[in-house]
Parts: sequence; C-alpha cells; structure tokens
Amino acid sequence: MKTRGFEVVSMYKTAGIYLPERKTGASTGYDFAAAEEVVIPSGASALVPTGIKAYMQPSEVLLVYIRSSTAIKKHLMLMNSVGVIDADYYGNAENEGHIYIPLYNYGREAVRIAAGERIAQGIFTHYLTVDGDMAGHGNARTGGFGSTGNL
Repeated sequence: MKTRGFEVVSMYKTAGIYLPERKTGASTGYDFAAAEEVVIPSGASALVPTGIKAYMQPSEVLLVYIRSSTAIKKHLMLMNSVGVIDADYYGNAENEGHIYIPLYNYGREAVRIAAGERIAQGIFTHYLTVDGDMAGHGNARTGGFGSTGNL
C-alpha cells in the first residue's frame, strides 16, 4: 500500500520529469522543478506546471513554499504565500492532481524559468480537525486547481 509520495502526471510521462526529492539528510522539503519553460513578465503572474502529482494519507497535507533562492535571486513570490495540496487533489478527474506553482514577478524585468529549474519545495505534514467535523461525509472533490470552493 502506498503511504505518501510523488508520481508524474500522464501528459508528462515521456518528458523526463524527475520526482521531487530532498537534497540532504536534514532537508525538510522536497524540491519541485518546472516541467517546461515559463516566462513571467514584470508585474504578472503565471501557473508553472511541475508535471507532478502527490499522494498521501487522508489526514495529511502537502504544503508548498517557494525556494528562498528563487524568491531572492529572481524577484518571485508564491501568489498564495503557501500552497495547500489536499489528499483528495490526487487523481481528480479534471487534471489528475497536477501540481502547479503560482508565481508572481515583483521585479522590474521578465523572469525566465527554465524546464527542470527547481522553484518550490513541498513538506508533508499531518493536520488536526475540530470535534464534530463532518467533512468527508459530503461531496467528493470533482475538480482540479482551486476546486474545494465549488463543493
């Protein structure tokens, strides 16, 4: 039985995508790279595809943060400060659970993200719920990116 990990989404199976990995024994985050080149104009945002989906236990979440070197050197920030990848995002019908990194360019020049460039890091963690929480007894997720507000 799979506990938690990463897989390449179907449309990138032959693109040479590498699964996220920690670079040292004390690293907390798994590095995500861009699946293809993206240019972000000054003052604009873009969803950068990773070609990756993540599976985990129902009581876990994958939190996504920008890599500090990406933020400092390229004048980029994560649009939502911290990305939250829910366990039921994996395998959804709309986009298979494909993780995109929403970046905003606050610099004065366009920024090029190369295919294979590490841009973000993901950290798996458990979360707690309140007494009487009924989530999980209602509708299942049917959409992809940003779909929990549609239930």
